[in-house]
Amino acid sequence: MHDLIIVGGGPAGASAAISAARGGARVVLLERGRFPRHKVCGEFVSAESLGLLTDLLDAQHADLLRDAVQISRARVFLDGRVVQAAVDPAAASISRLDLDAALWTSAENAGVDARQHVTVHNVAGSGPFQVSTTDGEFESRALVNASGRWSNLNRPPDGDGTRREKWLGIKAHFAEEPSSQSVDLYFFEGGYCGVQPVSLSRDNTSTGRVNTSAMVRADVASTLPDVFAQHPALRERSRNWTALSDPVSTSPLIFRHPQPARQGVLMVGDAAGFVDPFVGDGISLALRSGSLASRCLAPFFAGETSLAGATARYREIYQQSLLPVFRASSRLRKMLFLPGSVRRPLLFLLEISPAIASYLVRKTR
Repeated sequence: MHDLIIVGGGPAGASAAISAARGGARVVLLERGRFPRHKVCGEFVSAESLGLLTDLLDAQHADLLRDAVQISRARVFLDGRVVQAAVDPAAASISRLDLDAALWTSAENAGVDARQHVTVHNVAGSGPFQVSTTDGEFESRALVNASGRWSNLNRPPDGDGTRREKWLGIKAHFAEEPSSQSVDLYFFEGGYCGVQPVSLSRDNTSTGRVNTSAMVRADVASTLPDVFAQHPALRERSRNWTALSDPVSTSPLIFRHPQPARQGVLMVGDAAGFVDPFVGDGISLALRSGSLASRCLAPFFAGETSLAGATARYREIYQQSLLPVFRASSRLRKMLFLPGSVRRPLLFLLEISPAIASYLVRKTR
């Protein structure tokens, strides 16, 4: 009997595993993939979570944060305008190839029984839980679902979600020299593309590296060159890029109201709710929700409360501290996708008032 089983070894699952294991819990972390690997992600870690990430990573990975590219500015390219906002304090740009591997190793060093290439087939019970996998049967007092926005454990009901069209995510790294120390968002009809410089520990090139990550409607584009063609400034900027990685993609992208817990299972990261990617807080929410889940479970492991009490506490704090990010990002997305005649005056106001733009950035943190 383990104290905690965590399904999914990304930032949310690793954060939960490290926090729980350091508190003395017996933790099993199950990941169906293998690290290191590229993931569709903006690779933007907001300043609000850098302290938490520093605490989660063990000493051997201190250079990951020390050498990370600092992002101190955001730019939005839309309707021929460029809206700029300060990112203060600065965020960090860290490749998922490095971040996920470092968190996984830190979990192992914290005493977590971390297993890769393990697929979870079924979960039974509501505490204790019985988990059937390709690596055998496991049992635990508590369960955290960090399996992502869509998995066999987290299928959305038919018709659930705010987007009816099929949306997909595409990402790759390119060489660009010189690259701007900003996160640049290019919006167009049917999607957007984010570009920012990123460092990579395995980098053997002498040029700058940028992460290019797009969310696009499937009927608008299905490849990154198709995405680049949707925006004149992005098309021109990408003309001399050289691919440094193979593209990776994911679909469908489904937005729905966050669900922090379900049938006694604590949901973290994208499994709880998929935040609008352009606000750049997905990794931060993953780290924060994973750590929060473990903190709320600690009294249960110590015999001071029931699993139901720990779950209720997690749901309460999640709704107070993390749910506002989803609301703010949803409002901002709706504003940016308003009809052009309504949107242009708002963009003009943001263009001439950087303080307002910076305020909107802060509201999504």
